Amino acid sequence: MVEAQHGRMGVGLLALVLSSAAFGTSGPFAKSLIEAGWSPSTVVLLRIAGAAVLLLPIGLWQVRHRLRAVARELPLVGLYGCLAVAAAQLGYFQAVERLAVGVALLVEYLGIVLVVLAVWALTRRAPHRLTGVGILLALAGLVLVLDVTGQATPDLVGVAWGLLAATGLAGHYVLAARETTLPPFTFAGLGLGAGALVLGALGAAGVLPMRVGAARVDVAGHPTPAWLALAELVVVAAAVAYVLGVLGARHLGSTLASFVGLTEVLFAVLFAWLVLGELPGPWQLVGGVVILVGVAAVRLGERARADVGTAERADFDLPSPVA
Repeated sequence: MVEAQHGRMGVGLLALVLSSAAFGTSGPFAKSLIEAGWSPSTVVLLRIAGAAVLLLPIGLWQVRHRLRAVARELPLVGLYGCLAVAAAQLGYFQAVERLAVGVALLVEYLGIVLVVLAVWALTRRAPHRLTGVGILLALAGLVLVLDVTGQATPDLVGVAWGLLAATGLAGHYVLAARETTLPPFTFAGLGLGAGALVLGALGAAGVLPMRVGAARVDVAGHPTPAWLALAELVVVAAAVAYVLGVLGARHLGSTLASFVGLTEVLFAVLFAWLVLGELPGPWQLVGGVVILVGVAAVRLGERARADVGTAERADFDLPSPVA
């Protein structure tokens, strides 16, 4: 029994680390396309639409005998697609156009802090003291990451897009934690499909620029077909990443999985260095560590609050990243 449990833990840990690594590739490959003239909205649309095409057949097969139940869940799925998929990914990809990949992802991860602040505002229940310390650390780390006291002035438009991504990430944690009868594959596939429809409609209306760039992009200093970079974003950074994330979360549970999910930031910085030659400065690296410590403290504080029966059930139930 103990050996079986350890085996499940090992499988779950491996799946989540690989999922974080897969998610971490999205920023560098997206930025290579953006620098070649592709608009961020086009890259996002192709990524989530392609992933939806891959995941939806599996998800719909799982609920083929429960289509009425699926219809009842469509409002929740639609809201998830608009906020957690479309807003989060569009904000992140727009941010990486103006900021370093690691910086953009660190700003997005402040969405976890936004969840705590939103619950605090709605319930008027003060968070755990450890959560408060974590929030302060995360904000202090953000100041270091953005280098607001240094010579380089951060791109405020890029920061604004990063905060939109953070809002989308917060929506992911809140909405994905809602009770639903849909299996994870179905929920994720329908959510990706809904997000793709929203972005496609905005592009058709001229609200979002849908621009196709060069046929070849620069990946790690080598000319690479654009379709290959897009395939990586669809297959590895979206479909495979989501599948492994679901598998890992089922084996480890939401709390432990959420901590492992923080490794996405580290992988994103690593891949940005390998693919784009981007490496944050020393103070930005320090700020990134401070943000990660702050986010971890927020999670510990909310877990401690839940243990005494005062946490809201919606907090941090599904830890998969959405970058």
